[in-house]
Amino acid sequence: MATPDSNLSTLDKIRIKVRRITRNPSEAQITTDEIDDYINNFILYSMPAYIKLDSLKGVFTFFTHPGIDTYRTETVDTSDPFYNFKNKYTNIMSPVYIDGTLSHIYRSREEFYNIYPNSVDKVIMAVGDGLTTNFTYTGPHPVVRESVVVSTISSATNETIVVTDNGEGELIGDVDPLSTFSYSTGQIYISFLVPPASGENIWLSVETFESSKPVSILFYEDNITVRPIPDKTYKVEIDAYKRPSELLSSSDMPDLSEWWEYISIGAAMKILRDRLDIEGVSLLLPMFKEQEILIGRRKIIQLAGQRTPTIFSGGE
Repeated sequence: MATPDSNLSTLDKIRIKVRRITRNPSEAQITTDEIDDYINNFILYSMPAYIKLDSLKGVFTFFTHPGIDTYRTETVDTSDPFYNFKNKYTNIMSPVYIDGTLSHIYRSREEFYNIYPNSVDKVIMAVGDGLTTNFTYTGPHPVVRESVVVSTISSATNETIVVTDNGEGELIGDVDPLSTFSYSTGQIYISFLVPPASGENIWLSVETFESSKPVSILFYEDNITVRPIPDKTYKVEIDAYKRPSELLSSSDMPDLSEWWEYISIGAAMKILRDRLDIEGVSLLLPMFKEQEILIGRRKIIQLAGQRTPTIFSGGE
């Protein structure tokens, strides 16, 4: 026997509601595929901005790696927890736990790096002779990834040459692709395309660190940086708001069935806005706000149930 939710709150029912309130009963007026686009556009991009519900709240988990401080959301590995991060989550927040210990979260680079300043070492790794292009050197270590800078003066143009690392141990710039850097040992092998000028210093600048268990994270531009830089693997757990799920087939239902009418009205308003039907949008707005209030009551009741009861003591 089907449950009421499976009959009342499916994508098919949402489509019917959208057609009714926009007065577009036929495919000739607006296709089902177009309606689905409006529905999912509202679910994925507008709805998370309007409401923040505990039903969309979860825990984002990842594991640190020794010596790696920054964890990027741009990944093509589908097994990586950061894969498609920007489309799965709208934002992250406190609390943050690192191996079970309550930790700090920062969103300001200024605050974060005031507390955890970068330790920069700058040394002369060699002196150019106008002929030699290949150099090896072992400098300060361990080294923060993407902090390596090699600079000198070109013998050909008398202009500054700047070489950096790509975070994977490879050096990029005016160098041979085989040029490498070891973050753990500080060893560098660099092969310039043009020899450094005679008598010119070849400078190596790196950020060094002492590794230990992280106690803070920086969330900035959808990337997570941890400090101190980890000495081993740690489990990081962060509260996060997920995006609502798309509705792709006729029998699909919203994450919470009670959202179906709210989604219907929201999608309908998007259709009317695109048609510049301002009067139609105005007529739907009170219905939209009413549904928003009804949905919000669930959170109010939940919060009320979480309040610590006041205990009175003493005589009457």
